[in-house]
Amino acid sequence: MFQEASIIYFDPFFFKNGNTAKPKYFVVLKNQEDNHIIASLPTRTDSIPEKEEVDNGCVELPLINLNCFVISDNLVVTKCGKTFDFKTHIYGHQIDSYDVNFLKEIYPLENTDYTVWGVMPDDLFASLITCLKNSKSVKRKYRKILEL
Repeated sequence: MFQEASIIYFDPFFFKNGNTAKPKYFVVLKNQEDNHIIASLPTRTDSIPEKEEVDNGCVELPLINLNCFVISDNLVVTKCGKTFDFKTHIYGHQIDSYDVNFLKEIYPLENTDYTVWGVMPDDLFASLITCLKNSKSVKRKYRKILEL
């Protein structure tokens, strides 16, 4: 379920703060021996200043402590040929760690509680990891884990 580079779709995804549950994609960045995973929740929300916009790739703005990996809606994001329906942003400061056993308890049934939507192509996933692990806006503990 939590293979690195996997994009998983939860409907709904229950956020850690307990206040929100909504359909959400989930990108597995690093699997730590099936105990914890480092992941990102991609979003449509564009917080990049207009003059710094890109269609695809890494945006690093150290003056405002912003790191984002942008994926356009026409870029193939899975090995099986899928694209997102909208321009998608993966923000470095939103990376988080999740307990695998807890996730398996909340989402026990594949194709009911979650769907493995696809696996990112190797070059795209490598670009995403490079973008995140080289950013000062990503927490140091996550940068170290992503370097392994």
